[in-house]
Amino acid sequence: MNPHLATLSSVDPDIAELVRSEERRQSEKIRLIPSENYVSRAVLEATGTVLTNKYSEGYPGRRYYEGQQFIDQIETIAVERAKQLFGVDHANVQPYSGSPANLAIYLALLSPGDTVMGMALPMGGHLTHGWSVSATGIWFRSVQYGVRRDTGRIDFDEVRDLARKERPKLIFAGGTAIPRIIDFAAFAEIAREVDAVLVADIAHIAGLVAGGVHPTPVGHAEIISTTTHKTLRGPRGAMLMCDAKHAKALDKAVFPGLQGGPHNHTTAAIAVALREAMQPEFREYARQIVANAAALADELLARGFDLVSGGTDNHLILVDLTSKGVAGKPAAKALDRAGLEVNYNTVPYDPRKPFDPSGIRLGTPAVTTRGMGPAEMRQIAAWIDEVVSALAKGDEDTCAATEQRIAGEVRELTSRFPAPGIDA
Repeated sequence: MNPHLATLSSVDPDIAELVRSEERRQSEKIRLIPSENYVSRAVLEATGTVLTNKYSEGYPGRRYYEGQQFIDQIETIAVERAKQLFGVDHANVQPYSGSPANLAIYLALLSPGDTVMGMALPMGGHLTHGWSVSATGIWFRSVQYGVRRDTGRIDFDEVRDLARKERPKLIFAGGTAIPRIIDFAAFAEIAREVDAVLVADIAHIAGLVAGGVHPTPVGHAEIISTTTHKTLRGPRGAMLMCDAKHAKALDKAVFPGLQGGPHNHTTAAIAVALREAMQPEFREYARQIVANAAALADELLARGFDLVSGGTDNHLILVDLTSKGVAGKPAAKALDRAGLEVNYNTVPYDPRKPFDPSGIRLGTPAVTTRGMGPAEMRQIAAWIDEVVSALAKGDEDTCAATEQRIAGEVRELTSRFPAPGIDA
């Protein structure tokens, strides 16, 4: 029995057993979902502290509850570390997650019906960048840009033409399935031309920006939104960063505009993760994420897989499985049974429906955190190829045997790379 679950096991053995099962799953599988990672033991410990007992509506020095002597210090430390790490004028560490953080930007800058411009969800954007089923697409007038059919990359001439025509007040740069460097300078030039505020959503790449392997949006985007997990390797939370001009409006939008008291245990864990991101070894981790993604992409290309945009510059790979004769959803489920965790995902101009798309999305943050390198990426690509090839043949017995064998081989590999924070 894990010591940290001893009390939970006695109080609620059902939940304790499910937690242990999830620990085993995270330990034994190769986790390739690009938005997932492993946090350190220190981040886990901060998340599970008595700070969860405290209400702290307001901001340091301006609270609506007493007893904030230590909470104020913790939040101030987190804010100052965010400002130092990313080189920004102002930071707010209170948003509960990435979507509320983005909603706060709308609340701070727009009125219902105003025009916002973002990357279309099927092209790699995010729901909160104005997609139709999101509140941001329902309450605001949304226009969407995409990528070129022939290259899978953003065409900035088309983005500029769209911005000139639609005159958005807000432009989002960033998304959830963009495998290439985001040209924040190009977006900033277009935003200035149409007098729009540029928002850089770096939720996926924040750790790469902090680690110096992706260009920073600072100096180009007036507002930066990010989650604190993914490549940044912190708890499930979010931050807003901005220039001095927008600080007051954003703070007011987060509280009291959208939220009540912040989750102080999460704030503490964010502070810990930011401190970890300031260490020299974090820059090596970020560099290795990109090197691993390049190695995995190269090996998949060599095995005949079609990659959106032809490869990757960051942590993320988007694979179109159409040429392999299988769809993304059954492939993702087969890979999961084989111990390889990915997610099915739409690809640009996908003829299939979002819940049964043509692609899968892969990433290297979690495997890099475990210490894996290019050699392991080549083996992972070989396993993916085996599973997809077996699935394409349509023989259920062959598929099952392949998945079972590879799952065993995966467990053997993961046993050599302990997962941080997990005692399994």
